[in-house]
Amino acid sequence: MEIKRVLRQAIFSPAYPYWLLGIFAAWFGVWAIRPAHPRDFVLEHVFTFAFVIFLCWNHTRFRLSNLSYTMIFVFMCLHVVGAHYTYAEVPYDEWLRTMGRWFGADDFSLQALFGFERNHYDRLVHFCFGLFMAYPVREVFIRIVHVRGFWGYYLPLDVMMSFSLLYELIEWGVVMVAAADVGQTYLGTQGDEWDAHKDTALATLGGLIAMIATALVNWHYRRDLGGDLSGRGPAPLGEVRIAEMAEQKQS
Repeated sequence: MEIKRVLRQAIFSPAYPYWLLGIFAAWFGVWAIRPAHPRDFVLEHVFTFAFVIFLCWNHTRFRLSNLSYTMIFVFMCLHVVGAHYTYAEVPYDEWLRTMGRWFGADDFSLQALFGFERNHYDRLVHFCFGLFMAYPVREVFIRIVHVRGFWGYYLPLDVMMSFSLLYELIEWGVVMVAAADVGQTYLGTQGDEWDAHKDTALATLGGLIAMIATALVNWHYRRDLGGDLSGRGPAPLGEVRIAEMAEQKQS
């Protein structure tokens, strides 16, 4: 019970985003040591640095909920790992083999199990982009634009699709203009001519799942698909609103 109380205080603490920032800085520092392709590592993190700086600058002006910051944190950590190895070379199958040995499954291979012929870490991260970033975008729409109902679910999904497409175009532009010599390493297409289409589709799927989950939580606690978890106004209410709805349902 004490552990639960401490965790609850930590999650609801105003200092929570600063803790996440410190953990992320340490995480980044570890994976920045001897990356497989240094120039590609720098290119991959141009947007990372810009985004983190924007979040820090905007924190006192428009603070997101701790729930949104947590989702952003998870996605960014996954991205850092991909940038260290390059997305096409992340040895996730070796990691799973090692874990399999701990449980007596010496021959376990995710690649072999599903018949994968390419490294799918990039697919995972594109999916997680939609899954983890759609809710923070929804929070912005609800608290600033005051959207409700269908638009509170559609617009974040639309942004996930748009940003995913924009990122693919930016990747292409960067390689053509500034990094032609590391093109395949940076793009990570692994010979798949439909790579950009599949990445965008997975980001869309992740966003769709996130919005469906949000709608189900609203329905579970309020029987209102048009409701919201974020609340309106300047105060970040993501996790606070969920706790309030849970208490109301129990009472």
